[in-house]
Amino acid sequence: MSQATTPPPPDETRTAAIIRPGHSLSSVTDKISKIVLQRHTPRGWFIGLGISFALVMLLLWSLTVLLVKGTGIWGLNIPVGWGFAIINFVWWIGIGHAGTLISAILLLVKQDWRTSINRFAEAMTLFAVACAGIFPLIHVGRPWLAYWLLPYPNTMDMWPQFRSPLLWDVFAVSTYASVSLLFWYVGLIPDLATLRDRAKSRPWKIAYGVLALGWRGAARHWDRYETAYLLLAGLATPLVVSVHTVVSLDFAVGQVPGWHATVFPPYFVAGAVFSGFAMVVTLAIPLRKVYGLEDFITMRHLENMAKVMLATGLIVAYGYAIEIFTAWYGGSEYEMFMVQNRMKGPYATFFWALILCNVAIPQLLWSRKIRNSLLALFLISIVVNVGMWLERFVIVVTSLSRDFLPSSWDTYEPTFWDWSTYIGTIGLFLALLFLFIRFLPMISIAEMRMLVPAEEEPEEEEK
Repeated sequence: MSQATTPPPPDETRTAAIIRPGHSLSSVTDKISKIVLQRHTPRGWFIGLGISFALVMLLLWSLTVLLVKGTGIWGLNIPVGWGFAIINFVWWIGIGHAGTLISAILLLVKQDWRTSINRFAEAMTLFAVACAGIFPLIHVGRPWLAYWLLPYPNTMDMWPQFRSPLLWDVFAVSTYASVSLLFWYVGLIPDLATLRDRAKSRPWKIAYGVLALGWRGAARHWDRYETAYLLLAGLATPLVVSVHTVVSLDFAVGQVPGWHATVFPPYFVAGAVFSGFAMVVTLAIPLRKVYGLEDFITMRHLENMAKVMLATGLIVAYGYAIEIFTAWYGGSEYEMFMVQNRMKGPYATFFWALILCNVAIPQLLWSRKIRNSLLALFLISIVVNVGMWLERFVIVVTSLSRDFLPSSWDTYEPTFWDWSTYIGTIGLFLALLFLFIRFLPMISIAEMRMLVPAEEEPEEEEK
């Protein structure tokens, strides 16, 4: 066995039943690495990437038209100055939260069931943040001047307006993306060394070798790796809370009815974890089936994620109830009108649809039978993602379309270019995901090897 692929001895206190019995150290390594190192790429992968790439081309076309003609091609009007751009920004940032939660917080509290899903959840975070970052950039109207948001020295001695929520987003999201990228890459280093040692082609050996940073699996390497990994987990943990809290302040600092609420920060964070875990489930179920990873991503993992979805879904439902209660208890006629407008106004269908998707249907997860049904979990996760998008739509549009002055009321209707940009980012997300699962291990080889039962190690060494 090569030194680069030898993990430290497994901790006897760990739960060895994370993966199904019958696996040895080499079988774990072979099963995960062969997905990346196989000589012939499956036809299904090309079909999926082709569809995703077509949607990326749709995104580029939409952005090109936007740069040429301006934001007038969107459905924005006088009261609704924020439309699909901010809706999709918040939605994508929320989806990215599950990766950091699974990787950082569950690592710190020693939940070993995270091991089978943390790698592609971390990658999902990076891809979701990349999609989210597009929208604030193009929403400003002049994206070629976006560097004005950076506090750089200049001859005019002009600095960004630090009281602007847009600037808060720049710092929060860029910090979140940087730490998440480092956390993901540090976790990849031992696996990159494994791919380097097993690759048959010299160019791939060189590529993986450069990325592995000279990893040889020495005790000093493992010590520094674990120190850096825990340090980054400690840095990433507060970011899970702070990033979406800052995003929620985009709304909470405003005076518009329905936005000016102190419940928004915890409510947004819970909603982000809710939608993020739903996306992880949406991706995990097809991946485990297509690549035969049922031994690694077991029903225990899916059931645990369903339980987290149920818990965060209840917090989201509580947030909805608190919004209505606060509007009634505060005695503000504007806030009460906002609640009635959501329930009975022109967007009432969207409001009741989100209640169905985010509150009613997730209650099915109380049933153990539902939690252990792949089809039910997959459908519920998709419903939750749709519901969380509807939530952002309702928050943004219902409050802006009917604010304090009836004379300025208007209806917001997204145009083709709104939808094409949004659908194009979904294509970008999927294209990045397809490239990731083809060229990098979607499950952490080194961490999975640590969970192989200790009694199987002598058998492996004899081989």
